[in-house]
Amino acid sequence: MVGPARPQFVLFGSSIVQLSFSHGGWGSVLSDLYSRKADILLRGYFGWNSRRALEVLDQVFPKDAAVQPSLVIVYFGGNDSMGPHPSGLGPHVPLPEYIENMRKIANHLQSLSDSTRIVFLSCPPVNEATVRENKSPYLSELIRTNELCQQYSEACIKLCQELDIKVVDLFTAIQKGENCFTDGIHLSAEGSKIVAEEILKVLREADWKPSLHWKSMPTEFAEDSPYDLVAADGKTTLNPSEWTFYRDFHWNSL
Repeated sequence: MVGPARPQFVLFGSSIVQLSFSHGGWGSVLSDLYSRKADILLRGYFGWNSRRALEVLDQVFPKDAAVQPSLVIVYFGGNDSMGPHPSGLGPHVPLPEYIENMRKIANHLQSLSDSTRIVFLSCPPVNEATVRENKSPYLSELIRTNELCQQYSEACIKLCQELDIKVVDLFTAIQKGENCFTDGIHLSAEGSKIVAEEILKVLREADWKPSLHWKSMPTEFAEDSPYDLVAADGKTTLNPSEWTFYRDFHWNSL
């Protein structure tokens, strides 16, 4: 491990997480904003459901780890909510089992450390027309409907309210935008921007101590230096540690 030690933020979930550094993804947004504040660790697994997550939970988040994450952002539900396949194979998980699986994930994460914070992302909608059009010769028909997505999203939100865990209602949030998907399921840059905005709102409003909002956390090696770029007056230097001009979108209000 390289130093200095930083808070660790772990993104844990299925393809919405694995692809969060692609297509201007929400993971890459967080990694940029926290580039000198926290380490963003990606633990995303394409096609996974909550059952598979439980199988590896102790390996991804061992209770005896020397350092426990400061924040875990969890997303499972899109694959769980797919319609069941006649063979009994596939990622579908019945709603009652999904709820209990997510409860077990939450309980495990809560047991890691008193200072480990948790945010769940609920199941987002899909573009049903695009999903129907994107048929693959390698896959059976994908049964993904917004009716099912909403049921799993609402169940996740209700569970988080019961467990006093922060949750982002992605089913509602994603519908605020347009062109939010690359293939009807996975997020485009616009969809990821909405996800990042919603996560940042949660982190800004949470009454956690210390705060995990990017503007409240200390910037690593932020002290002034005579080796910084020389200012126009030719006598002083400009500290670049908080510069944000390079970003296409300015997140200062979030």
